[in-house]
Amino acid sequence: MMNKQSTLFSAAAFLCLLLCLTKITTAQSPASSPAAAPPPAATPPAQLPASPSPTNVTKILEKAGHFNTFIHLLRSTQEDSHLLTLLNNSNNGATIFAPSDSAFSSLKSGTLNSLSDEAKSELVKFHVVPTFLSSAQFQTVSNPIATEAGSGGRVSFNLTAYPDSVSITTGLTNASIAGNVYADDQLAVYKVDKVLLPVDIFTAKPPAPAPAPTAEKPKKKKGSPAPEEEATPVVQVNTSAAADAGISAVWVTAAAFALGVALFAPAI
Repeated sequence: MMNKQSTLFSAAAFLCLLLCLTKITTAQSPASSPAAAPPPAATPPAQLPASPSPTNVTKILEKAGHFNTFIHLLRSTQEDSHLLTLLNNSNNGATIFAPSDSAFSSLKSGTLNSLSDEAKSELVKFHVVPTFLSSAQFQTVSNPIATEAGSGGRVSFNLTAYPDSVSITTGLTNASIAGNVYADDQLAVYKVDKVLLPVDIFTAKPPAPAPAPTAEKPKKKKGSPAPEEEATPVVQVNTSAAADAGISAVWVTAAAFALGVALFAPAI
């Protein structure tokens, strides 16, 4: 019993001694510095908003449906790329009058196949106005309207707005706007019920003006001598002939005098 108490007492004394030593060591050690704050996280640079990509006309027409022939013309003539460039580099926008498939089917058979690649490109451009036209502007637009095919009566058309319809006349075609396909602040696409036929493609071009006439030099005949310059006539006086004429006159006078004397001598 005494041994157990001694052991417990010794263990308690050892723990007390160990606790005292720990406090002393802690008191003598310098105060620990506070932990350094972590560096602030780097703020990523602000990203500029991505510029909107140009409107893809063919995708708009594909989504609307019933424009397969016009889409084919846009791609085969590469006018779809031209439109992307126009919309990306111009602040004026564009307006497209897109004929439906039924509009193309109403053309005379073989019309498109008879056109050259250049004429097909002009035909597509004739359906594009290089200016954004909202439906409200149809009331005030000025005719004739120039197209991407150019300006002038052979590559422009007239647009007339009525209370319940809008008509387009080219000189060969009388078409109507059949509906709105797409519109934003840069591009407007309208459906037309007929293909717009430009005069420049489907009528004979006027003949070029004849050049002004030029004075022609007289042609020389083969083997003929060159014309000589006319010499100024010179009047030459023959002095010897004049002298002979004077002598003859003297002799005639003398002979006449002698004859007169002979005739009248007997009378004397």
